[in-house]
Amino acid sequence: MTSPRPKTPDATEKPAQERYFRRGLGLKKEIQPVLESEYGSTVVPLIRERNNELTVGRLHFRLAKSFGFCYGVDRAVEYAYESREKFPDRNIYLLGEIIHNPHVNRRLQEMDIEFLYPTEDGTFDFSVVTEEDVVIIPAFGVTLHDFETLRKLDCILVDTTCGSVLNVWKRVESYAREGFTAIIHGKYWHEETRATSSQVKKYEDGRYLIVLDMDEALIACEYIRGEGDREAFMERFERSRSRGFDPDRDLKRVGVANQTTMLASESLAIAAKLGEAISDRWGAEEVPDRFRSFDTICSATQDRQDAVQEMMVKPPDIMIVIGGYNSSNTTHLAHLCAQHTTSFHIEDASCIDPENGTIAHKRIHTDEVVIEENWLPDDGVEIGLTAGASTPDSKIGETVERVLRSAGYDPAESLGLLGTEPE
Repeated sequence: MTSPRPKTPDATEKPAQERYFRRGLGLKKEIQPVLESEYGSTVVPLIRERNNELTVGRLHFRLAKSFGFCYGVDRAVEYAYESREKFPDRNIYLLGEIIHNPHVNRRLQEMDIEFLYPTEDGTFDFSVVTEEDVVIIPAFGVTLHDFETLRKLDCILVDTTCGSVLNVWKRVESYAREGFTAIIHGKYWHEETRATSSQVKKYEDGRYLIVLDMDEALIACEYIRGEGDREAFMERFERSRSRGFDPDRDLKRVGVANQTTMLASESLAIAAKLGEAISDRWGAEEVPDRFRSFDTICSATQDRQDAVQEMMVKPPDIMIVIGGYNSSNTTHLAHLCAQHTTSFHIEDASCIDPENGTIAHKRIHTDEVVIEENWLPDDGVEIGLTAGASTPDSKIGETVERVLRSAGYDPAESLGLLGTEPE
């Protein structure tokens, strides 16, 4: 039996309103016009009105049915803007990046919001924070330890943790409460996965193991079956297991969860393999008592992946995927597209240089950013577009304009409206 620790504040609980904001700061109407002017687009609605397709000369654009800002991201950015509006004279700190989009993060820095970055092991230095300051928790959430520390500092907290992330936390906490080890499909260095794995610490015997991909999941499966090498296992998962983790003890009962932005098909396949391993080791009749699994991919991530899969039934000649290079959900969209057609993962429209006819993009499955010449064919071409959940419409519209310029078209003339790119 696990023994629960004394109850501690939870990110889903609401302390005194004047010190903790989780449901907005009451200034949505005031800042909405600002958000629209900075992140909206006149080009994207134009494409939507044409059934997500647009033809200009020899270029034919196809826009995925689901793309760009999701509700959780939209909400996080909105709360950050509300924070500066409500507390114009206070120090405002943001824990890491609000979302994984360089344009949005730069804009917040211009608003005099200071970013506090963790060390490589995920530790924050809160020594600069006083009770007079405002601290914004990003959409990814923060670890249980960091949340408790901030509560003790009694600073003003603006909590933008995504609701989908909170749902995963509840699942992981339930595993720990019931004596199951949480096996989390995710990136151990990612802010969200760090926050999610910390939820097991609400219980003294809570344990977790983070698997990056199917290869690592199969190593766990091998050990569950009693065929693994303990020393090799401990070394492989040295940075992605809870303190005191004992695979001989902690892999007897497991529950599966995932970072919300992972590739959905892989998460489901990993869960299936782990369930099979449990069955192989202890028999099918033991599975209900030894295995738990729930799909915790967020609906927005799933919708964007499904929309890309639908496009790939008849893939375009070129696919452009727009979003931060450190954005997990954007990276997975790029991986999906690259399986079917020539794909370019660009951070934003500035990666396309119409003057030189080049595109700077992140190579699929690597961290390398390369510059490609003559990327746009001279004859008729179909170009698919999608964007990660952290990418505003403005960056999609700007991308369309840059592609038009690269092909020799004037955006204002060909689209019949003023350009959306800033001067």
